Amino acid sequence: MPTIERAGATIYYEDHGDPSLPTLFLLAPGGLNSTIDFWSRNAIKPLEVFAGEFRIIGMDQRNAGSRSKGPLESSDPWRMYAQDQLAVLDHLGVDKTLVIGCCIGSSFIFELLKIAPERVVAAVPMQPIGHDDTNAGQFGPDMWRPWGQNLIDKGASFSMDEVDAFGRALFDSGFVFTATRDELKSFQTPMLLMYGNDRAHPRGVSVEVGKLLPNVQIIEEWKDAAAVPQAVEHMRTFLRSHQLVSAR
Repeated sequence: MPTIERAGATIYYEDHGDPSLPTLFLLAPGGLNSTIDFWSRNAIKPLEVFAGEFRIIGMDQRNAGSRSKGPLESSDPWRMYAQDQLAVLDHLGVDKTLVIGCCIGSSFIFELLKIAPERVVAAVPMQPIGHDDTNAGQFGPDMWRPWGQNLIDKGASFSMDEVDAFGRALFDSGFVFTATRDELKSFQTPMLLMYGNDRAHPRGVSVEVGKLLPNVQIIEEWKDAAAVPQAVEHMRTFLRSHQLVSAR
């Protein structure tokens, strides 16, 4: 099982495709259970639709599922995740990459653009999570406490107090959690934003993010079966337009 070790954590990853191809890094949906397997539940499955076109790298985030484990870092948990992600890329010798992130993966993208913008050639945030006036309580203790209790029941060494501190540090900031509105305005990286339309991924959040990002294309409809082929082609065109400058 391919893993790396970082700061007391074991991180599982998968590396698909020819290393000579442009790299496409996947940051999966699933919230705190963000694992590679969640892509199979998505309306668009990058591991399938882009196979053979890119070197596709995916990973299970720390403490998501059973293959990636490690301590909780409640002082700056989003940076913890980003450093895990960068460590995977470093281990595989990838300096620059295209990125697709869905759900929590969109917030991961925004954090990477804050701390290592030079590593991301272009990005596709799909249905970003976010807080607005339509989803009070969505990103509160009822989200992280069952996740933490499950880990503790399986032998994790941290306490529920530490889980609560971790959850609050992740989600108390609101909006898209990893970037302020001013920070979103500052991102120059080309992005293809794909709207959300449910409680965890409010359409209003996607609309506002789309207005704030200065270098963005938008896909509003992509989840219905009839919309998938056109959305995939739009994604393909966007990724290919930037692939020549991505690392091999």
